[in-house]
Amino acid sequence: MFFHHYALEVRNVSATKEFYQKILGFAEEDGISYQGKVIDFLLLDGFRMEILENKQACAKNDRTHLCFEVRNLDQKIELMKNLGHLPSEGPYQLENGWKTVFYIGPDEETIEFLQNRLSI
Repeated sequence: MFFHHYALEVRNVSATKEFYQKILGFAEEDGISYQGKVIDFLLLDGFRMEILENKQACAKNDRTHLCFEVRNLDQKIELMKNLGHLPSEGPYQLENGWKTVFYIGPDEETIEFLQNRLSI
């Protein structure tokens, strides 16, 4: 069995696609229409994300988040700042050597960037 994709239900597919493509570097892989709904698939380094429009999607889901490992967290924070995005939480230095920071995405989803201690 293999992991295929992570699905994210959002209120505005266009805004979400723009954020994940322009800010995080995802590429559009495919788009389909299913039962009258637009479903887009984005791809980043083998990670596939399905974006599905749902006008009734929760404003914020406190139980889950997306985490992307980065080589240099300080550089990612600076890049995000230059693009107009400030952390919602952190950055933190964890006991195990990891560094992490959290942002809020375009549909109020939580996005984490993490630098593994081995990435230094």
